Amino acid sequence: MPWVRTYFDTLFRARVISAEMNGRVLVLNTSFEPINVCTERRAVVMIFKGVARVEEHNGHILHSQKLAIHAPSVIRLTEYIHIPFERRSLSRKNILLRDHSTCQYCGHQYPPSELTLDHVLPRSRGGESAWDNLVACCKRCNHRKGNRTPEESGMHLLRRPRGFSLHVNRQIMRYLGRADETWRKYLFYESDNRE
Repeated sequence: MPWVRTYFDTLFRARVISAEMNGRVLVLNTSFEPINVCTERRAVVMIFKGVARVEEHNGHILHSQKLAIHAPSVIRLTEYIHIPFERRSLSRKNILLRDHSTCQYCGHQYPPSELTLDHVLPRSRGGESAWDNLVACCKRCNHRKGNRTPEESGMHLLRRPRGFSLHVNRQIMRYLGRADETWRKYLFYESDNRE
């Protein structure tokens, strides 16, 4: 289909007025189950390939030479994809996402560059680098805790660390989408009318 190639060429030579297509877009399975977050650019490609369709838009307009379209905020796949239960890879980025860039000892939120990872049970005492033994920690609290357990240092964890499960992944999507009202009905927030 030659028109598709021309359309894509036109779209990606586009001068985008309101955004640079780096905004976040919630991806839903055909069952409306949230499964991922991608960039606007990736979402537009998926839409034009026929892999997904727009469910919500964010109000921004993407302009090309011959076309203006609403920037997607939520897309839904056109075919169901089975997502097997799997654990996400253990990385600093994923630990900080799980803990919302918040020190798990003092409770203050910091930019990622100001956080370290702390082994709840220190490595020198047999603690492993695993989901249930690593937490985000500010430098001050990490220094204060040192080579001791939280109990020995008189510090308390806000919550026990746990593995990156499908439940934790949904929590992260809710966290990322908290500023986007169009995501709310897909991420199972309580209604604002109940407050």
